Amino acid sequence: MSLGFRISGRIGKPVAEVFDAVVNPTKLSGYFTTIGGASAPLVAGTTVTWWKMVPVEVDEVTKDKRIVLRWDATDADGKPAYKTRIEMNFEPLEDGGTFVTIAEEGWREGEVGLKKSYLNCEGWSQMLACMKAYLEYGINLRDGYYRSELRGEPANETNI
Repeated sequence: MSLGFRISGRIGKPVAEVFDAVVNPTKLSGYFTTIGGASAPLVAGTTVTWWKMVPVEVDEVTKDKRIVLRWDATDADGKPAYKTRIEMNFEPLEDGGTFVTIAEEGWREGEVGLKKSYLNCEGWSQMLACMKAYLEYGINLRDGYYRSELRGEPANETNI
């Protein structure tokens, strides 16, 4: 068995706008990958870089519906040991908003996997909240969110 989680929330914008806020590197960099940005749009079969240091493998992009990504999970020594899988689903709502669900799975059982899955759950929850504020109100919640980012460093488990 592997460890994983799922988070979700409503964003009061049409699905095409919410989806674009994830696949478009300029928009993603406006609320999530704010330090270092995103190197390219999310296109199936490519690898993009977030924060100038995190390779993200893009497995699937179904316009306005679904994005599937993979990225490195590290072992107890901090070395990439395997990949976790991220799935984002975008559901249009009758009121014109979008229900976004983000799930990540694939950590190995044990203390290290559990800790790292909790950290990523925090990160994706924060990303969804930041995306909502950015799209609905034009506010970048990520700016100064973590102490490390006040120093111009992307947040990670050792410096937040």
